[in-house]
Amino acid sequence: MPVIVQKFGGSSVADTDRIKLVARRVVDTRKAGNDVVAVVSAMGKTTDSLLSMATEINPSPSTRELDMLLTVGERITTALLSMAIQSLGVDAISFTGSQCGIMTSASHSNARIIEVRPFRVADELEAGKVVIVAGFQGTSYKREITTLGRGGSDTTAVALAAALGAQQCEIYSDIEAVHTADPRVVLDALKLSEVTYDEMLNLARHGARVLNAEAVEFARRSGIALYTKSTFEPGSVGTVVRANPPVNERAVTGVTSRQDVLALEVQTPPDGTGAMERLLSLDDPAPLYVCSGFGGSCADLFVYSDREGIDVGQRLTQALEGFEGETRLVRDLGTVTLVGDALSTVSDRRDWVNCLAGLARPLGVVATPNAVTVLVPGDEVDGLVRALHSTCVNGSETDSDSDR
Repeated sequence: MPVIVQKFGGSSVADTDRIKLVARRVVDTRKAGNDVVAVVSAMGKTTDSLLSMATEINPSPSTRELDMLLTVGERITTALLSMAIQSLGVDAISFTGSQCGIMTSASHSNARIIEVRPFRVADELEAGKVVIVAGFQGTSYKREITTLGRGGSDTTAVALAAALGAQQCEIYSDIEAVHTADPRVVLDALKLSEVTYDEMLNLARHGARVLNAEAVEFARRSGIALYTKSTFEPGSVGTVVRANPPVNERAVTGVTSRQDVLALEVQTPPDGTGAMERLLSLDDPAPLYVCSGFGGSCADLFVYSDREGIDVGQRLTQALEGFEGETRLVRDLGTVTLVGDALSTVSDRRDWVNCLAGLARPLGVVATPNAVTVLVPGDEVDGLVRALHSTCVNGSETDSDSDR
């Protein structure tokens, strides 16, 4: 039978009633003639609750102990979902990340999957069982429990789909589809029925929460099509992410943003030891980008995004102990990114430059042919998202692939 991998996010399994709903969805897929692997996140706000308890005990907990703690949430969900499926008369078995063969790097809190050995999963599918897998986690080559970072359950699902030769990978959440902007910020954001891997990668890397960037990259390498779906609206049409969707080319894909951003401004003395090497060599955390010669001075601006359970500012301060130059840590910042395939053309450049000049106080700008990222004060993020969307998305001709 064809294999379908289905991933269910925290909102989909937030309580026992929703777990029962997910169980029926999985069983329906199984009865339609498919082998099913269900990858699940922790229930609702379980991860946030565990993090809160951790920081009450220790304001700066070690990432190893955080991994030991946070992986509990997904294991609870797997066992409960397996029980729910069994109550519907279908045999099921639950696995942790390590039990289903997910091998990772040794970086705690932000590990990368380096290999998947799904022998036990394949054996249980062959025996006619539905397999439930705890997302977000694996085991390193040092036999340590690791986590894949926020949104890592998506990566677990895609990696298993690739390893099992699955027919497709379905990502279920309370977000039905990919939009040209966050619909909670831009009320008239357009739904995109199909996007390319590259478009989705740029959106995800710069803050879009529909899919995890690492998962999209994994899917691109493996050629696995991703289908976003709503857990609570079975008949709704989501978004397909694949290599060559049959849609018209569009100059602008969408606008996305981050609110959890801080910047470190570093002024290196001419005869002092440089800070750039120290900061860029940090595995944890890594900068989003670097602006050299920031503000017309000799300063370098390193822009970071906060990570789950990690005080990034504290880590940066520790990394620069003994540094001879001046440093300044700035919090309460955000980034807004315009994503598209033709942002280097004169007409498109004029649109976003004029928009920035009139509505934002940019602290830094990084432009590539496919994305323009602007660093602004945090309280300007939503307004700039709306303005750029109005000018560069709604103000331009929309392709037939988009709808509301």
